[in-house]
Amino acid sequence: MWGGGLTNPPSVRVQLKVLDAKPGRVWAEMDVQRHQKLLDLPPSLAANEHTDRNLLSSVNRLQGLHGGVIASLVDTMGSLALASRGLYMTGVSIDMSQTFVRGAKLGQTVRIQSELVNMGKTLAYTRVELHDAESGKLLAYAEITPPPPPAGSHTKYIADALKSDKNVKFSEDGEAILEGSEPTE
Repeated sequence: MWGGGLTNPPSVRVQLKVLDAKPGRVWAEMDVQRHQKLLDLPPSLAANEHTDRNLLSSVNRLQGLHGGVIASLVDTMGSLALASRGLYMTGVSIDMSQTFVRGAKLGQTVRIQSELVNMGKTLAYTRVELHDAESGKLLAYAEITPPPPPAGSHTKYIADALKSDKNVKFSEDGEAILEGSEPTE
């Protein structure tokens, strides 16, 4: 049900592969590629040495995963952690920052884990970590505020999202829908 967010992301469509999901937790991975496909790239982004009409560079000049792609991953994975709890809409990001520990290079596989740390009546807090899939070394993270230094944060306003009649309630293991039904759209 909540996987629909992977087919309609807001900007960069990273080649994200979800490995596992439980209520409040999602694990995924992606390969660092030179270019990522964009959705509905406007004509104003004319071709140059970094873009064409269908692709946008996902690596920086050092051939490492671009920080903007990492920010998009943090936003997407934080939203998926919320969606894995049954929210049809995942709210609006109001605060988000990342701490970059080490770079991910072209061709490297990155494993991403997201966790819903706390969900109140108006705000939700997530923690997202990116690791080298081979070595397990931490690449970047974002976590709740107020963080112990150094840290990042991702806070979402969810009051309206919690009111959606399309929300569902999952069993504790996330395998069954206890209330509501899987959306058809």
